[in-house]
Amino acid sequence: MKTKYNLPKKVIFCKKCVMSNQRPSSISEFLHKRDRKNAQYMKINNEDGICDACKQNEIKDQIDWKDREEKLIKLLEKNRKKNGEYDCIVPGSGGKDSAYQAHILKYKYKMNPLVITWPPIMYTDYGLKNYNNWINVGGFDALVVKPNGNTMRQLTRLSITNLLHPFQTFILGQKNIAPKIASKFGIKLVFYGENEAEYGNPIAENNISLRKKSYFAAKNYKNIYLAGIKISELIKKYNFEKRDLQIFLPINDNELKKTKIEVHYLGYYLKWTPQEAFYYAVKNTGFAPRPFRTQGTFSKYNSIDDKIDDLHYYTTFIKFGIGRTTYDASQEIRNKHLTRDEGKNLVKKYDGEFPDKYFSEVMEYLNIKENKFFNICDHFRPEHLWKKKVGTWKLRHTVNQDGVDD
Repeated sequence: MKTKYNLPKKVIFCKKCVMSNQRPSSISEFLHKRDRKNAQYMKINNEDGICDACKQNEIKDQIDWKDREEKLIKLLEKNRKKNGEYDCIVPGSGGKDSAYQAHILKYKYKMNPLVITWPPIMYTDYGLKNYNNWINVGGFDALVVKPNGNTMRQLTRLSITNLLHPFQTFILGQKNIAPKIASKFGIKLVFYGENEAEYGNPIAENNISLRKKSYFAAKNYKNIYLAGIKISELIKKYNFEKRDLQIFLPINDNELKKTKIEVHYLGYYLKWTPQEAFYYAVKNTGFAPRPFRTQGTFSKYNSIDDKIDDLHYYTTFIKFGIGRTTYDASQEIRNKHLTRDEGKNLVKKYDGEFPDKYFSEVMEYLNIKENKFFNICDHFRPEHLWKKKVGTWKLRHTVNQDGVDD
């Protein structure tokens, strides 16, 4: 039975949360299909059946957070500018996490952050309102870096066709733009939110090699792919211009070394609980949840800025058998807001729900026929995860053990 994306052939579910070993790390998602032999996926210990993310959560409870905060204060003091210039950058589009990051750095730790926004591909009305509240109610100087709309649309369409990854262009832009802007402004600190270890990825904080592998910097642009296509091929075959692609690319490695920019995760220094970040953002920056339940999950406040968000999580369900509920429930279980049984019930109820609210609008914007999108989905379904039964695709294995092969 064939697998795709170098996924583990045997599907295993964590005994503490509801995540499976099919979850790719953030590094793996950006590898070209030819390089997937080096991909990293969620590790689940063979002895106790517990995933890396749950183990990291246990470690989080044992961390001396006072000591971590003291390290943060030293880092901030070292880079603090007393002449009114910006001394750190917080990238974000107006969600609860970036709202929390910027506000606490400015008002508790007295830094002067510059907010950098690579805007969503298709802002939701409430997402745009949250962004405006973040800047106006929270009180921040902001810089919006909006890429060429035609290039963004074409690359997003190619990302779906070649990778079934509707969100790659947004994620690349959001990650790559901050260090580049920091270099232009002479700012040494860039702060992202949660540490990647929260999701079972390698701990990137204070690890230069991992941070570079996480697409913050690149030594050679010739080896970079956008939408699963080499840069040179995008220019030659698809008639893109290099100047329009440049904004999507990471900062040059030599420039990063020269400017001595440091990329840090605030979640490494401060105990990070998504629900608490939500309450903080509501109170201090006017953040508001979605006015309705997010399709594909039970929550209302995670990743609600972009109309393509919901479709992105549907594609992770197709490629990895992991929908938005699995992501959300696993996180809530680790933070003791849900029991595993409650999480399993939510997965059964909502995981893989098709996000039809914005679907037609998104397809029209990207100039993709709806039937073609579903055909692309079928092409990307791994055989070891899916089986067609009576004309309907079913998962072979589920956390509730009700898959067709369970």
